[in-house]
Amino acid sequence: QVQLVESGGGLVQAGGSLRLSCTASGRTFSTLTMGWFRQAPGKEREFVSGISWNGISTYYADSVKGRFTISRDDAKNTVYLQMNSLKAEDTAVYYCAAAPTPPAGRHYRPDYYEYWGQGTQVTVSS
Repeated sequence: QVQLVESGGGLVQAGGSLRLSCTASGRTFSTLTMGWFRQAPGKEREFVSGISWNGISTYYADSVKGRFTISRDDAKNTVYLQMNSLKAEDTAVYYCAAAPTPPAGRHYRPDYYEYWGQGTQVTVSS
């Protein structure tokens, strides 16, 4: 079992920045592929970003490429999502997710991830 706890959400003006954190416990963090998803009201959960177990491979949705950066600190069992140049359409609940197996191209699929956090709200005012 893996427990994930997100933090760092909040209210920010368009053009501003936020950094989300997700801390894991219960399993060796360095073996996990980590991902960030988001879900806006009335919409399906969508992939935002992912990072491989060794940090070498990172993945981004086209909508956030160039604005968001994912990173991990295995010493702190934490994955981060640095979000810059935020837009109103980035408003959503952001979820951290973890998978114990290599993604093999599935990093963007919610059903690939076995463990999920409770989510943190990000609201961008225009």
